[in-house]
Amino acid sequence: MRQQHTASTPRARGVDPSPGRAGGNGLARYVVAAALARTADGGAVVAVVLLVTSSGGSGTLAGVLGACITAPHLLGPFVARPLDLARDGRKVIAAACLLYATALAAGVLTYGHAPAVLTGLLLAAAGTCGPLLTGGISSRLPAIVGPRPPLRTQRRAQGWDVATYGIGGTVGPSLVAALSGWVSPTAAALALALGAATAAGGVLLLPFTAPSHGGDRSAILRPGATLALMARSGPLRRTVYLTMAVALSVAALPITAVHLTKLLDVAPATAAVLTAAYGLGNLTGSIAVMVFPLTGDPERLMRRLALGVVAGLLTVTASPAFTVTVSAYALTGILNSFFFASTLAARTEYAPSGARGQVFIWVAALKITSGSAGTALAGSLTGVAVQLPLVVGLLAVSAAVVAATVETRFGGADEKRRP
Repeated sequence: MRQQHTASTPRARGVDPSPGRAGGNGLARYVVAAALARTADGGAVVAVVLLVTSSGGSGTLAGVLGACITAPHLLGPFVARPLDLARDGRKVIAAACLLYATALAAGVLTYGHAPAVLTGLLLAAAGTCGPLLTGGISSRLPAIVGPRPPLRTQRRAQGWDVATYGIGGTVGPSLVAALSGWVSPTAAALALALGAATAAGGVLLLPFTAPSHGGDRSAILRPGATLALMARSGPLRRTVYLTMAVALSVAALPITAVHLTKLLDVAPATAAVLTAAYGLGNLTGSIAVMVFPLTGDPERLMRRLALGVVAGLLTVTASPAFTVTVSAYALTGILNSFFFASTLAARTEYAPSGARGQVFIWVAALKITSGSAGTALAGSLTGVAVQLPLVVGLLAVSAAVVAATVETRFGGADEKRRP
């Protein structure tokens, strides 16, 4: 009997029963792999736009090819199911990293030497893998910290995850800009592809976690059913609409930066200072939540930090001077990073294990959709009044916080913490 019991333990099957005890090594490998993958994903659209414009291509073509990388992220929920179905989710993400690298490299190398349609299709193939490089990798984090880690350990790991997003969103475009100037946009894109390919190896070195379906793949929900589950679950539903409201609001900041320079009577080029301040604020906030992990109930954190974003937007709207506006942009970036960390905690704690990968990617896809809508809305509203997009954004976030507060206090049976 003892031999039979021993043979059935996770260790005997080659599975580490406590991946959290892989300690800093597992988390370090995660950070490196995630940062490489997200740097590639964050810088690719900039590389493509620079590639087209530097070769004399039209702005329209640059926008279309750039959209070929970004738009397929909306398909994330439909490419996420294999992650929950797989016996080893690491292999799915690693394959996505390799396909992303291959398609991105092929896309930029064919540009100018083959029909633009072919280049667009290759870039779209890379973009389709993007959700697995972002939300897909995040879904692996629970395997690293272990099944029941101390709250502080779990939140610190999520802080590291937020930091990799900050690195990707800041370092990716900066690296592309630097390499494009020193060498060429093609070389910059190939460097990103190499980073994504390297990330594949890092993902395979992450701790293994047994599939939640336990061999019964029929238990894994389809994308539509997962979305319906998120709509029924109070905590997940509030996570979704708070995330979407904040994404819509902060998407206005880069657009309004250009128009605010006229209002503040400064040179148009200083709009770059505002967007850089917001980006550095995001990165600073990412580092802060890594060093000082958030504590407390994720739902309460989301509501409070969303109100913090409202305060930042209100400061930008009412700012009387350029220096105050720069500080307000940086503060909003910091608060947005804190809010993002709280949404990661919510997804981790409220998503059912059998659909965790899909929940992570569904929320990411809806966030991207809302951010794109916010950008388009800001572009149309700035013609009416410069601060109008900011006002609309802060009102949308405030309404979402009020709705979430009312739901939490007066909700019924769907307020259970676990779907």
